[in-house]
Amino acid sequence: MQLSSEQVQQIARLARLEISNTEATAVSGQLKGIFDLIARMQAVDTTGITPMAHAQDVCQRLRADRVSEPDRRAAYQASAPETEAGLYLVPKVIE
Repeated sequence: MQLSSEQVQQIARLARLEISNTEATAVSGQLKGIFDLIARMQAVDTTGITPMAHAQDVCQRLRADRVSEPDRRAAYQASAPETEAGLYLVPKVIE
């Protein structure tokens, strides 16, 4: 798939990028290479191949879901200027 220089300029405008006509021509050639690679990858027959989440068969180590620190909210809020119902009260900054 080949994009024209005008199409590249339109894509750049949508992405809020400013490129010159020379850059658009160069980018068009690079995008053609990317589209050709995608077409070659889509042409590969993948019937009977199970999709994978990762290239290697690895498992993530998980830690036990348990409380590891005590509740110190009251101690932290003791130094706050104002609190209410466990929340910090701050000055209004937006009218």
